[in-house]
Amino acid sequence: MPKKLITEKTVVDFFNQGKTEIEIDKNTIVTPSARDKALQLKVKFIEKQETAQKLNYPLKPEPKADGKKIVAIASDHAGFKLKEELKKFISDLGYSVLDLGTNSETPVDYPDFAYAVAYALVSGKAWRGIVIDGTGVASSIVANKVPGIRAACCHNEFIARISREHNDANILTIGARVIGNELAKEITKTFLETNFGGGRHLQRLNKIVEIEKKYLKQK
Repeated sequence: MPKKLITEKTVVDFFNQGKTEIEIDKNTIVTPSARDKALQLKVKFIEKQETAQKLNYPLKPEPKADGKKIVAIASDHAGFKLKEELKKFISDLGYSVLDLGTNSETPVDYPDFAYAVAYALVSGKAWRGIVIDGTGVASSIVANKVPGIRAACCHNEFIARISREHNDANILTIGARVIGNELAKEITKTFLETNFGGGRHLQRLNKIVEIEKKYLKQK
């Protein structure tokens, strides 16, 4: 089957026609400039249902509160101040925020809060998750112990976009001692607004799911 190419001009043409969604499938090639323009114009790429159904894990309804997708967020003491700032930013983007702690800069243990966000996702209480600690690495290690979680530690917008497009990451971890607040906001926005690319990435994602299943069977 011939590949369908979507360029920056394609996105602009759709936008000028008053359309906010572009349907793609595994045979669609979307150029990097097209994805950047789509983010700028808030045009979304929608994976065709027949492709999405080939995922080896169940597709759950998107948890919402008052019609808004729910983003669970938590931090340890090192990430507390950034968490408080990101909460308002995420809310201003149009999402509902589920704050799972911590509530001060008093020292706490990061595994408790990374797990709380991971559990919120797998139990269907949240759509996406964000966890903040000193470097972001510790929380990603914890969250990725939970089957069904794909946590990505992101220090720039490129990694955030690729983690969503290629890996369908569902939790973003950030290092408050590594990046500044404004960059953290841009990373968060990119992570929340970028769709999974599907196509060739789908079979790779399914292999991750199969590894999880094999491990769970051995327990």
